[in-house]
Amino acid sequence: QVQLVESGGGLVQAGGSLRLSCAASGRTFSSYAMAWFRQAPGKEREFVAAVRWSGGNTLYVESVKGRFTISIDNAKNTVYLQMNSLKPEDTAVYYCAAARSMSWNPRSYDYWGQGTQVIVSS
Repeated sequence: QVQLVESGGGLVQAGGSLRLSCAASGRTFSSYAMAWFRQAPGKEREFVAAVRWSGGNTLYVESVKGRFTISIDNAKNTVYLQMNSLKPEDTAVYYCAAARSMSWNPRSYDYWGQGTQVIVSS
């Protein structure tokens, strides 16, 4: 049974930092791309960042470039999203996802976590 379990969300002031974690289990993800998406109330799910489990290319939405970093710890089977210089517009539920190839499109992703809430106060 594949599981992606996110953690690390919370309430933070604008300008602060959070690190989200996504613990992956239930299959081998070495050939997969891992991504973070987010969804704010009343809005569509939005791509945030992606990375290949095997390393190499990363992809970010323009609004988080230079502030967010996606990474993988193979030993812990965990994907991270380091979020710095947070802004109120970053407030959303953040989801971890896995797909066979890197994509901006959430429909390309086969596996999803349950989400973790991030609230950035002004």
